[in-house]
Amino acid sequence: MSDSEKPTLLIIDGHSLAFRAFYALPVDSFVNREGQHTNGIHGFIAMLINLLQQQRPTHLAVAFDISRYSFRTREYPEYKGTRNETPSEFVGQIPLLEEALHAMNITTIAKEDFEADDILATLARQGREQGYRVLLVSGDRDTIQLVNDDVTLLYPNVRGVSELKVYDPAAVRERYGVEPHQYPEIAALVGETSDNLIGIDKVGEKTAVKWVQQYGTVENIVAHADEIKGVVGQNLRDQQENALRNRRLNKLLDDVELEVGPADLERKPLNENAVRDIFARLQFKTLLDRLLKAAAEDGTLTGAGGTAPRRATPAR
Repeated sequence: MSDSEKPTLLIIDGHSLAFRAFYALPVDSFVNREGQHTNGIHGFIAMLINLLQQQRPTHLAVAFDISRYSFRTREYPEYKGTRNETPSEFVGQIPLLEEALHAMNITTIAKEDFEADDILATLARQGREQGYRVLLVSGDRDTIQLVNDDVTLLYPNVRGVSELKVYDPAAVRERYGVEPHQYPEIAALVGETSDNLIGIDKVGEKTAVKWVQQYGTVENIVAHADEIKGVVGQNLRDQQENALRNRRLNKLLDDVELEVGPADLERKPLNENAVRDIFARLQFKTLLDRLLKAAAEDGTLTGAGGTAPRRATPAR
């Protein structure tokens, strides 16, 4: 089956993209009558409408984190510990975004003790095995490891979420000089500031790529550490536990037990009444017009009803 004949599964990392949208749009320009800031919601939905028009997914879901805490913080309590406190203007936006998504009849998924990235990894594997063309949308570079011939990553650029860089295997090789599944080896050696994962001193991306090209994995690099000369070789020998720990933590799990699978995520008509209600509270008149027009064009606007939205999310 050619790619054009395959159904398309689109999975979005909700928190990642909402945060990027929040920082991309002016906070004070998006406030509703109740004083709730809405810029993250507006930017996310605008991006989503563009994706629906450009990619025409047949199946769709948005994954969310429940909290910063997961099985990773049990091993390394400092994991993501340097992240700043959530801006007060962002507080309250995620629940409203989820309400808007449910009105659009889009499934949201979260799993206690796991991150949204693990949900993306699980659905990507399932989708690939079941014959889907899989598109992942995330601003987390760890998801580069999920890219393969059937899975493409759409990664937002520095200007927010309006433009997405397409990472297929060729694009990953061009950018990083390794295969997609090897990207976490580089990240483990260099470290990841946003996740508070400390790498090997004086080991930058260029050095890490050279080692990965030569030895393949962090574990194998450590096994051959005596062959690496100079200061970086000594740093590797002294700090190898950092790289090994980082590699354990940046591995995305693709076997998380979820309440839904790809076949459950088929797009359904939006609930027009519910959409009009939540968009009115958010004061998104222009965005509402865009959404309804797009839904009419792709056949997901069939009236005021629509089936009940699915929330594959445990109680919080």
